[in-house]
Amino acid sequence: MNPSVDTATSSRPQGPCHGPYLLRFESLFHSGRGLSFPCDARGQVVLDQLSERARENYLFARAVVGHEYATPVVERCYD
Repeated sequence: MNPSVDTATSSRPQGPCHGPYLLRFESLFHSGRGLSFPCDARGQVVLDQLSERARENYLFARAVVGHEYATPVVERCYD
């Protein structure tokens, strides 16, 4: 699994954190599943710091908000 992307099955972000915040896209169809990306307190993700796969997943998630994923939320990262 790519460490920049969390596909955890709980609603609380899990896995490695790369900062104090995560931008979480919750799946609209699979409760408790989603994608998380390191971000700042305002939800800004630095694309250059993501792996290629994480960047593709992030751009996909943004593109399908309202269809596949809910509007993203900024959450505190818990190690």
